[in-house]
Amino acid sequence: MQKILPNRVARPLFNVASSRAIEAEALAGLPTSTLMERAGLSVARLALALQPARQGVIWIVCGPGNNGGDGLVAARQLHSCGQAVQVSLIDADRPAPPDAQAALQAAQQAGVPIARELEAPPQVALTIDALLGLGLSRPPGARMAAAIDHMNALSAPRLAVDLPSGLLADSGTLAGKQAINAQHTLALLTLKPGLFTAQGRAHCGELWFDDLGVAPKLAPDALLIGADCMADWRQARNATHHKGSHGDVLVLGGASGMLGAARLAGRAALAAGAGRVYLHLLDPQVSEIDPQRAELMQWSAERWTADSTWQEMTVVCGCGGGSGVASQLLRLLSQARRLVLDADGLNAVAADTHLRLLLSQRAAQGHATILTPHPLEAARLLGCSSTAVQADRLTAARVLAEQFACTVILKGSGSLIATPGRTLSINASGNAALASAGTGDVLAGWLGGLWAQRPQADPYTLASAACCWHGQAGDTQAAGPLRAADLVERMHALHTPV
Repeated sequence: MQKILPNRVARPLFNVASSRAIEAEALAGLPTSTLMERAGLSVARLALALQPARQGVIWIVCGPGNNGGDGLVAARQLHSCGQAVQVSLIDADRPAPPDAQAALQAAQQAGVPIARELEAPPQVALTIDALLGLGLSRPPGARMAAAIDHMNALSAPRLAVDLPSGLLADSGTLAGKQAINAQHTLALLTLKPGLFTAQGRAHCGELWFDDLGVAPKLAPDALLIGADCMADWRQARNATHHKGSHGDVLVLGGASGMLGAARLAGRAALAAGAGRVYLHLLDPQVSEIDPQRAELMQWSAERWTADSTWQEMTVVCGCGGGSGVASQLLRLLSQARRLVLDADGLNAVAADTHLRLLLSQRAAQGHATILTPHPLEAARLLGCSSTAVQADRLTAARVLAEQFACTVILKGSGSLIATPGRTLSINASGNAALASAGTGDVLAGWLGGLWAQRPQADPYTLASAACCWHGQAGDTQAAGPLRAADLVERMHALHTPV
């Protein structure tokens, strides 16, 4: 058993169908109930580690399926070592799988106190949620929903078995209106994508994992990004390098009233390590590019028209671009070799059929693109609601990547990185401190700054590193918002070689 986050290396993630296939193959080669016994023992061990003084009662709420069977095995193991336990069986009148039936009989024979009504014992020290697990595909029924509410209402910490009841393993969304708010979740056999994105992060608490001694042979459905993806970017620079060795970035945005977005992107590109960073601001009244960062240079409207050397730069477009950015995109989509498209740049593409076509043709022309939409921007591009995007974030990211033949970072809790032909990745670094104005502009600028240094870098790998870096800097803020300008400096501080 091991704690998963923060994770240093990438880990495979398996959806429900793959997890069931892995389980079936493992069961075929093991004696009856072996996996359930291993799972229950793992739950018991973690419960004892979380409750070392053994004071109070561990209340285990079990459903009628194999998740409940895991809980019953854990109850028997805890009871055998002297821990006070109480089991509540929910929907016990429904037929149980053979292994779960065997677990119930063994617990009864061992003398474990088992009740068939939902009532917490006095002095609950720890609640174990073994209600639903992987098998959930629809909103919990009335009794299950009542059990979830009852457990959530207790002050005692909650440990969820495999995943919090009410949470969908594939998407990280809730099947109904409620789910267990766990302080700890012990994933068993496989790690599921829904643990790391959408509502998963909010409901899982600290995440633990036990593979139960099974090594999956299937290819993963997704990957959890590890911090090792940043390693190549955090090396000491070659002593012979100069600013020209680290590439140029052009940030196009900053319409009237939104100069800060372009400036933040420019500062981030500088902090990421780009040799030179230019701002092409769409507000014609600006006389000073950035009074706090004199290193940032201006790319004037006249130069934009007359000088084509920007085509070889890494271009970051859309940060505070307003409606005026649309008029620049025809040229940009046709000619920019490397493009990070964010914010108003995405909105302009979503609203214009011709721009959408140009974007989708870039890959065939040898041009590389990274899109960085938040859910509402993704919804505009997909022609649906943000609610629909959030209901299945993994599919939304994949569809966007395929539709526009590029790399997509679908931002949010558990940002997703999708590229056609590549395994989708989920970033688990970061927290709600990043939910503040301008942090998306910082990510876009950081992407540009990294890309400028390595023009031939794989956009998928580049996006993974930038997302992880961005999130790790967010994790340095324990409470409250992290202001975007401060985020740039926190990210810069993470250049220290590991």
